[in-house]
Amino acid sequence: MYSCQQVLVGKNPELIAILTFLCEESHKLTNMGIYYARQLYFKSHKTLGKFDLEKVYKKNNHYKVLYSQAAQQILRTVAESFRSYYGLIKAYNEGKISDRPRIPNYRKKGGMATVSYPSQALKLKGNQIRVPLGNTCKRWFGVDSFLIPMPSNLAFSTLKELRILPRNRCFTQEFVYKKEVIVKPQLNQENVLGIDHGVNNWLSCVSNVGTSLIVDGKHPPLWFPSREGIGVGWYNKQVSTIKENKPLGFWSNRLASITEKRNRQIRFGY
Repeated sequence: MYSCQQVLVGKNPELIAILTFLCEESHKLTNMGIYYARQLYFKSHKTLGKFDLEKVYKKNNHYKVLYSQAAQQILRTVAESFRSYYGLIKAYNEGKISDRPRIPNYRKKGGMATVSYPSQALKLKGNQIRVPLGNTCKRWFGVDSFLIPMPSNLAFSTLKELRILPRNRCFTQEFVYKKEVIVKPQLNQENVLGIDHGVNNWLSCVSNVGTSLIVDGKHPPLWFPSREGIGVGWYNKQVSTIKENKPLGFWSNRLASITEKRNRQIRFGY
């Protein structure tokens, strides 16, 4: 069984510059892979193999600028999404699903995408992980790698993959690791919990075994409040205020900051 742990990247200008470049190149390489796969399907209805995109783009600058194993993972992810689409189309044609699936579309221009490194590409140096860079990055940034702290609650030997996730104008490190499941939970399928989602009362829950609970949307239990406040109701009001009289699709650093803060509080409680 695999699990993951996420850590927000600190405000290190040199590291942020490197991660921004890597994720922008990942975005461009992803769109290139999507373009080739779409054209292959539209023009010949041929299916894409796992390694086909690597053969096509391994001499491309956007491929070569990244560490080879990271570039390979980006293109294999694209190939996997199209193989999933092929399977859904087949199921649709056979009448197994009612809604026709949509072919994977391009990512929005000018964005950033995830960069993944398998464990084989990583090395442990003291209590930090060494993440390698491609040759072009080495020349441009003057370094051959960057270091990130190894989480103290994980063993490096269990690490399977490191992902750099660009999200809401900041970066998160995601550590994918192997986790042994010792006890398989026993579920009583006769027990039912009904959940009503609201705003001030975020979750109102009632079970068929005589128990109930309410999760306050303004002050969720066990979460540490900040000076800006937390909770679903607070977040919605802030977004509404900031977007007032702004054009559709408006986004800003302030919106990105409070959105990421709210997402972390919901996921991890901080």
